[in-house]
Order: sequence, then structure tokens, then C-alpha cells
Amino acid sequence: MICDICGHDSGKVRYVTRSYGSGENLLIIENIPVVSCSHCGETYLTAGTLHEIERIKIHRDGFAHKQSVPVAVFSEAV
Repeated sequence: MICDICGHDSGKVRYVTRSYGSGENLLIIENIPVVSCSHCGETYLTAGTLHEIERIKIHRDGFAHKQSVPVAVFSEAV
């Protein structure tokens, strides 16, 4: 895939999970395609992906299902 940043044919699509919001408004979206370029080191979302994320966020009740998720708080070792 051609990298939109540097133009090299070094872009690879990988899939990530991202969280948006917090507390009662937390939304987790899985399998988001992210382009990573091994040549320039940039990682980015395409415009189409960003539009779809916004659509999912706006219509979250139609896309998301509720499930319980364990949450841990990071605490630095002393």
C-alpha cells in the first residue's frame, strides 16, 4: 500500500482497538484499520476510517452491545 505521508510502497494495514470517551460514555471500537509505514514510521487513519468512526460514535446504540469489561488502574512501582 502506498503511504499517504511519504509516498513509499511501505504502508501496511493493521487492526487496532481504540476507546473513546470515559465512564458511562465509554465506547470501545474494535478492528479499526490503521495504516503503518515502515519507511517513514508514521501511523495514521484514512479519511474513510475517520468518517466511519464518527458514524459509529453518533449511532452507537445501533452498533454497540453492552458487555462487562474489567478495568485496572496503573500504579507506578516505588
